[in-house]
Amino acid sequence: MIAQHSIQEVLNRADVIEIVGQFVRLKKRGANHIANCPFHSEKTPSFYVSGAKGIYKCFGCGKGGNVVTFIQEHEKLTYPEAIRWLADYYKIALEETERTPEQIVQQQSEESLRILNEFAARYFHETLLSTEEGKAVGLPYFKQRGFRKDIIEKFLLGYNPEHHNEFLQHATQNGYQKDLLEKAGLVKNRSGIYHDVYRGRVIFPIQSMTGRVLGFGARILRSNEKAPKYINTPENELYIKSRVLYGIYQSRQAIGKLDECFLVEGYTDVISLHQGGVENVVASSGTSLTEDQLRVVGHLTKNLTILYDGDAAGVKAALRGLDMALAQSFNVKLVLLPEGEDPDSFIQNSGVAKFHEYVKEKKQDVISFRLEVGMKEVGSDPVAKSKLVNEIAESISKINKAEDFALQDHYVREASRKLAVDESGLINLVNKFIRERVEQDRRHGRRDTLETEVPTPEQIVEQPEITAATTEEQQEWELIRVLIEHGEKLYEGYQNVADLVHQRVDPDLFESVATRKVYDSYFNYLNDYQAFPQISFFTNFADTALQHTLTSLFQIRNEISPNWSENYGIETLSGDLNYMNEADSALSYFELKKIMKMQDELVKRFNSETDLHKITVMQQKIIELKKAEAEIIRKHGTVVLKIWGKR
Repeated sequence: MIAQHSIQEVLNRADVIEIVGQFVRLKKRGANHIANCPFHSEKTPSFYVSGAKGIYKCFGCGKGGNVVTFIQEHEKLTYPEAIRWLADYYKIALEETERTPEQIVQQQSEESLRILNEFAARYFHETLLSTEEGKAVGLPYFKQRGFRKDIIEKFLLGYNPEHHNEFLQHATQNGYQKDLLEKAGLVKNRSGIYHDVYRGRVIFPIQSMTGRVLGFGARILRSNEKAPKYINTPENELYIKSRVLYGIYQSRQAIGKLDECFLVEGYTDVISLHQGGVENVVASSGTSLTEDQLRVVGHLTKNLTILYDGDAAGVKAALRGLDMALAQSFNVKLVLLPEGEDPDSFIQNSGVAKFHEYVKEKKQDVISFRLEVGMKEVGSDPVAKSKLVNEIAESISKINKAEDFALQDHYVREASRKLAVDESGLINLVNKFIRERVEQDRRHGRRDTLETEVPTPEQIVEQPEITAATTEEQQEWELIRVLIEHGEKLYEGYQNVADLVHQRVDPDLFESVATRKVYDSYFNYLNDYQAFPQISFFTNFADTALQHTLTSLFQIRNEISPNWSENYGIETLSGDLNYMNEADSALSYFELKKIMKMQDELVKRFNSETDLHKITVMQQKIIELKKAEAEIIRKHGTVVLKIWGKR
């Protein structure tokens, strides 16, 4: 188990902007950063990250939390695994308390595949660089490809010995079970005899965006007609081919910085381009583009440039995935390399300057490229031409965002001219595909992408503030928010806002167990440490449900709705003093609640009282309470009235 002080050190060091920025392209907006959500598909950013508060919140799918929960959710890790991931990122040495054998077995079970893949990657890499066979057989292959040692280390390239099942022996000696090795695709069982799958092959570890090894690609070195040239890890919990992109870990920062991603086919293409200075590149590893792969790239950029060699069959197969890119609002460009060249050979033969010059000159948009390739194939065949017209119309129909309609119109005109077809007829065909897609989405119960986009956080917050009936629990959470965000700030007549709340709020009026728990935790911390607890203290609560509530609370209440004054006559203090208005508003609920409680008690006593003097005193007290109630309602108007409207 990880020692508590080590966990706290990780939490203190971890920066939510820095960590989330490793996975998505963040843009500054006011006090926050925004991005397209990495947890669901969307076209309009609804994912907000607050560096000051150390939290994130998606207003589309509702996910939110702190830096640890982000890593847990994004990388599908347990809490201890996420802490280890962050510790590794920040180079923090974790101190662990003594673990029982049962705890060790449980941890190994939870992390088995990840641990094994990391172990295998290190073994293959060290075998390549440090053993006689690795240096004599594996290393020459990479040197022949022109790869420098620093590039070999950057991509963790490796080698598996050809004889004696050396990896199997090494792994079992280190406690790895054969069934797990087989599940990971590292060994194979033939009639009860296990052997290394990657014998005599150079190894390309396939990593996630965070650098975790998901699986392997392996290339044979000796000529063998019976064996495939390349083999990959079979799909398992970690390695799902349609979701991985080779080189994404090494390329993620360059892709975000340059706002463009080059897509190539093979491992060596990625490595050669990196060595040549082109680092914003990933490979689909021979598969057509998938929605999951596009989603990974889309977190970093919407500008996708695909590099093809002159192989017509390969180009045609790859084109099938491009409609998905258009549908996800990618700006897709394609570059056809000179005949006989692939990205690997081109950059090694021509250099980085000529590479960029050629790409800039030869870039084509996806529709123009498809027209060019298609027209060469159809010739004068009317049936083939009709099929091409339908394919082009379907591709154009994927461009469906309002801001892309001008681009869609351009493609329609261009396609009708090159295909020599009537423009209005092509428009009708495009609209037919759009209607079919809308109907298909409707049947599947999905909201069509042409409809209203995700509202902004301000829109989401504003509506319940103005029209929704506010519950007691929501008002209690509002006091909690004010207390945590502004507790240490000055307030006239009191030491600070926390002192104001402590003196004027009766904690027994809390209806919610959760809000009372947070309230007590705040003042217990203040009393124990003589310091104000920060937001991170609460967003790191072990109770995940409570943590999620607090995260949502801090994230969505960034500013008071500008419509309050205009619509309801409620004046707010501006700038740095706005917290005073928030504190008064939050306190008014509890003060009004206390007044109402006192009135109820007095009315009960009044109805049963017979002493005239006591009746007179109670009447006067009720009048005073009514005046206090009226004053609170006058000051805080509509919001407070809604709280008690059903009383």
